[in-house]
Amino acid sequence: MVNLLRFRDRAAGDRAGVSGVEAYARYAAAVAPLLERVGGRLLSATVCEENVIGPDESEWDLVALVEYPSRAAFLEMVTSPEYGEIAGHRADALDDSRLILAHHAPQPG
Repeated sequence: MVNLLRFRDRAAGDRAGVSGVEAYARYAAAVAPLLERVGGRLLSATVCEENVIGPDESEWDLVALVEYPSRAAFLEMVTSPEYGEIAGHRADALDDSRLILAHHAPQPG
């Protein structure tokens, strides 16, 4: 999964007292054991600095690549009661996001 994330300056909802970045960090810490439980793993989390091609204003703050062993594993995680308890951290942290299903491209040769 490719996660494109833009954080709120200040988190919304129940997390209104912290920054969007801090609310997302709480989500990331809480989701890590759930991710591990279904056999998933964080491959990369990269802070975006500026657009080289595209609009002048940066669209995304962070790009995270997360690997799951299967669609079923992803669905198991996001439909679990434990995930439901922490999903609000993510929602309150983000001004905008995209979640893109992707797979490894075949290597030439």
